[in-house]
Amino acid sequence: MDALGREAVVARRVLAASAGEQRNRALHAMAAALRAQQSHVLAANERDVAAATQAGLGKAALDRLSLDGTRVEAMARGVEEIAALPDPISAVIAEWTRPNGLRIQRVRVPLGVIGIVYESRPNVTCDAGALCLKSANAAILRGGSESHHSSTAIHECLVAGLRAASLPDACIQLVPTTDRAAVGMMLAGLDGAVDVIVPRGGKSLIARVQQEARVPVIGHLEGICHVYVDKAANLEMARAIVLNAKLRRTGVCGAAETLLVDTAAEHTHLAPLVRALLDAGCEVRGDVATRAVDARVVPASEQDWHTEYLDAILSVRLVDGVDGAIEHIARYGSDHTESIVTDDAATAERFLGRVDSAIVLHNASTQFADGGEFGMGAEIGISTDRFHARGPVGVEQLTSYKYVVRGSGQTRP
Repeated sequence: MDALGREAVVARRVLAASAGEQRNRALHAMAAALRAQQSHVLAANERDVAAATQAGLGKAALDRLSLDGTRVEAMARGVEEIAALPDPISAVIAEWTRPNGLRIQRVRVPLGVIGIVYESRPNVTCDAGALCLKSANAAILRGGSESHHSSTAIHECLVAGLRAASLPDACIQLVPTTDRAAVGMMLAGLDGAVDVIVPRGGKSLIARVQQEARVPVIGHLEGICHVYVDKAANLEMARAIVLNAKLRRTGVCGAAETLLVDTAAEHTHLAPLVRALLDAGCEVRGDVATRAVDARVVPASEQDWHTEYLDAILSVRLVDGVDGAIEHIARYGSDHTESIVTDDAATAERFLGRVDSAIVLHNASTQFADGGEFGMGAEIGISTDRFHARGPVGVEQLTSYKYVVRGSGQTRP
C-alpha cells in the first residue's frame, strides 16, 4: 500500500504536466481494450456473480455486480464520452486586471491523488479511472471483494490504454488485496499520498469512511429520494415517472424511496398510482389513507420514512400540498434527489427553489440522478456535500484551482 501511494504521487506529477490530447488518446485506447477484452471481462464477472450468489448476496447487490455485453459496451461508450469532453485542466475560470496592472487568472488544476473506495459495482473501476485520468488526477481504486475478479479484468483494459498513450501504469492503480485493512490505510492517507477519498457503496461503507477518514471526503451517506405528485399533475405522466423512479433499477442511489401525494389529489391520483405500483410487483408501505386504497398496502412505520430500501419497496403518504412535501423532505430526506410532478409552473418553481437537495427535478424521474445523463460522460458518485462538489461528481468536480498572477515589476507599498 505504501508503494501504491509513492507511485501515485509520481504519476500525479506526470499527469499534471501531460497534454489533454495524450490523456484522450489513452481513453480511446481503454474503450477499444474493453471491447476487445469483453469475453475476458464477462468471464471474470461470472466468477464473481457465482461466488456472490453462493454467499447469499441480495438481489439488488447482485444486479449492481452483474455485467453483460450491453453493460460492457456502455462502459466503453462512457469512456469515449469522457474523452470528448473539453479538457478541464489549465482552463481559465475567471480573469481580471487590477488598477496597479497585475493580471490575475483563476486556473483549473487537478486535485492530485484520488482514492476511490467502492463495493460491488465493477463499472466504477472504469468510470472512476477514466474520470480521474481526464482530470489529470492519479487514482487508487479499491473495489469490493465481491467484484474483485471483474475489477481486475477491467483494470487491465485501463492499463492497456495508459500504455498505448505512453503514460505510467501508476496513473490508475487497483489495490491488489481484498483485505479490509487496505481501506483503513487509504482513509489514513497513505502517509500523505492521498489528497481526497471518494466512497461509493452502501451505508455501512460510507459511514466507515466518514468516521475514519483523515483526508477530505466527497460523497453521500444515503439516497432517500422522493417524488411529490401535486394536485396539478397529469396522472399518466405521474404514473410513468413514479414507476420509473422506483422500479427501473431499485438498487441505484437515485431510486425513489418515498412517494408523496397532495391531499387535494387523494381521490384522483392516489389509488391509480398505488395500484400501478402494486401490480408492478412493488411493495407499498402507506399511511392510513394509502392503506384504504388497497388491502395489499402494509402499514408504514416512522422508520420507513427514514429508510433507503434499494429494493422494490416504496413508502407512500399524503401531504398538505407542496409546502407539506417540502417539509417532509426537509425532515426525512438525505439531500440527494427529489422530483415534483405538476403542470403548475409556480408550484414547480416553489419546490425547485425551496428543496435543498443536491438534485431537484420537475416532471422527470429521480433515476436521472446520474452524471452520464447530465452529459458528464460518467460520474464518480453523487455528492450531498455543501462544499467543493455537489451532485454528480464528474470531470470538473475532480479539479480545484490556483491563481496565476502576471506583473511587470509591481511591488507593494
